[in-house]
Amino acid sequence: YLTQANRLPEVNLGGSATRLRYAGDLSTSGKGETDNLFSVPFDLRYEVDLWGRTKRSIEAAEAETESALSDYRSVMLSLQADVARNYFNLRAVDNEIALLEQTLTLLQEALDLVKSQYENGQVSRLSLAQAETELVNTQAEAVGLHKQRGELNNAIAVLIGEPASDFSLAPSPGELQPPVIASGLPSSLLERRPDISAAERQMAAASARIGVAKTAFFPSISLTGNAGYASNEIDSLFDWDNRTWGFGPAVYLPIFDAGRNSANLERAKLVYEEAIANYRQQVLVAFQEVENGLQGLEHLQRQEELLQLAVDTAGDALELSNKRYRSGYVSYLEVIDTQRTALQIARTLSRLQGQQMSTSILLIKSLGGGWQAS
Repeated sequence: YLTQANRLPEVNLGGSATRLRYAGDLSTSGKGETDNLFSVPFDLRYEVDLWGRTKRSIEAAEAETESALSDYRSVMLSLQADVARNYFNLRAVDNEIALLEQTLTLLQEALDLVKSQYENGQVSRLSLAQAETELVNTQAEAVGLHKQRGELNNAIAVLIGEPASDFSLAPSPGELQPPVIASGLPSSLLERRPDISAAERQMAAASARIGVAKTAFFPSISLTGNAGYASNEIDSLFDWDNRTWGFGPAVYLPIFDAGRNSANLERAKLVYEEAIANYRQQVLVAFQEVENGLQGLEHLQRQEELLQLAVDTAGDALELSNKRYRSGYVSYLEVIDTQRTALQIARTLSRLQGQQMSTSILLIKSLGGGWQAS
């Protein structure tokens, strides 16, 4: 073929193409010339969205993006709840430490009294040993509480992204009072929960994917084109006379797919049903968490009232026991038992107040951030 051709065809190799041009018969001349062909192509392709495939794909992508954003908000809400729970648990420990410090002061005063009585021969060595044992035991419990407080402080530091060695919350004992719950909370508050929002958006994305799968049964029409410039000289490349263009449609008919489109459609429907089930399950979990929070706060409130009454009666019993001991009617062992009981009840009340705060935080979290409409 080459021996019979007077000229070889042009070959486009990119932006600057090499064109070989031969004059005369190659078999006789054996000489040729080399030219450059400069071209700037622009390839265009546009798919006609007759059946809504692109539109449904965009809807699915947007729903999945919103679901991912809801997942992020869910993580942030959980992080805030963890910080708040650890903080109020730390404050509850502060209250316990304050109670032990007050008790240690009273125990030291009682030990001094018993020691003076022992030196004067008014009490036995047993009473002195009991007073010393009670003081040392309470000191050991205080050390354990300080350890627990340090761990809570370090947990808060990690949650807020601070080095544990550089972060410290000063002790601040005080009454822990949970917020008052508004009456008649509407169930629409649950719509703000990030996990429910994420499940709903996943359901919407799965629904849109069904539409995408359905469009696979219809023809696909694409419009393709190319345009640009081509010239033998770089200086005249962008002259109007050197413009090139071409246009043509492309049609794809999904006739023989060996059941692939049907299988994809069935799979999309099953994914949608799964998303519906996940959404319903998430809503049920939300109602359960809210109900647990409301019932928990109600029972804790009743328990606090009873413990407060027990603290008052234990204080009266301790005062009476001290008077009986000073009058010589009872041994110091009765004073120790009464004092230990009063301290235990007071510490239980302090822990209960911490539980009330934790339960309130979990209720706020289960409502998606509180009971305010905003």
